[in-house]
Amino acid sequence: MKRMRISFVKIVILLTIYITLNAMSICSFSTEDQTCQADVAIILGAAANDGKVSPVYQARIDHGIVLYKEGYVKKLIVTGGTAEGQTLSDACAAKQYALSQGIPDEDIWTEDTSTITLENLACSKAIMDQNACTTALIVSDPLHMKRSMLLAKDAKITAFSSPTPTSRYTSLKTQIPFLARETFFYIGYKWIHIFRRAKSLFYFTFSQKNRYDAWNGSILPRISIRGLSRSTIR
Repeated sequence: MKRMRISFVKIVILLTIYITLNAMSICSFSTEDQTCQADVAIILGAAANDGKVSPVYQARIDHGIVLYKEGYVKKLIVTGGTAEGQTLSDACAAKQYALSQGIPDEDIWTEDTSTITLENLACSKAIMDQNACTTALIVSDPLHMKRSMLLAKDAKITAFSSPTPTSRYTSLKTQIPFLARETFFYIGYKWIHIFRRAKSLFYFTFSQKNRYDAWNGSILPRISIRGLSRSTIR
């Protein structure tokens, strides 16, 4: 019993260290500004209500507008689908705001089907491909950048971090819950990513082995990886 308690304490300590290191990594990366010349700025959504963007989303759009006006990008991609109870998508509300700030209509592209960050980036990548764009600045709040850049990489976007210089998350009361949320989803995504790759490698290995067995007349059944369902990641 004593050994079990000691083992449990060790596990808790290791988990605490692991979570703390990830949180520190998110905080450290939040200060990293990679702003450079790119084809587009992808402005990650942050809700709108009755056609009016939230203060958090407005700060992100404002930063995207600065990037556009200073010549870092030629196009803005505003993101976000239609929330429950709303008639206008977050992206459409964002576009209206950007238009009111003097951005030409033809230089604002809307991605209005997504509901989460992963979808924001995957759907924005499709828009980039349709318009022969290859590079993007990712615009969001500083503490959101670490996870966003990981997701952008998995979406096959050549991306650079451009965090907002201003944020609604400035006090400890707002920063701590936001950091806790980002740490939870960042760690969760990394582990799901690891398991997904391990599963793919497992089935690929057995698929290759079964092909070899079939070639040599083995009666072992052939395992196919076709039709496997993909993991959904929030």
